Amino acid sequence: MSPRRRTLLAACALAVPVASALLPTAEAAVPPEHAIVVCQSASFYANYDSSGGPTGLKRVLGYGDKIGHTPGSHPVYNGWAASFDYGPNDWGYLRIECIGGYDSW
Repeated sequence: MSPRRRTLLAACALAVPVASALLPTAEAAVPPEHAIVVCQSASFYANYDSSGGPTGLKRVLGYGDKIGHTPGSHPVYNGWAASFDYGPNDWGYLRIECIGGYDSW
């Protein structure tokens, strides 16, 4: 093998780990932790607008309804927490104080 080819192969071998270290990694989405609604009723909204608050009332959830929220991973805006309603399987926002009973089901 020629010295030039050997140098080229060595350079390629060094470039692969360096290039892979520079590529962004795909992070897995954090699945919501199982929780329940701990308020007698909790309004569940489709979105949260920073200037106007929650928008698009989807439904009202009752005490014990199965939901999901992961503290520290899913956003909370002015007390409105991004949550997952396991009934119809969709995302929305409800008051953070209405989420409790983590890992109870």
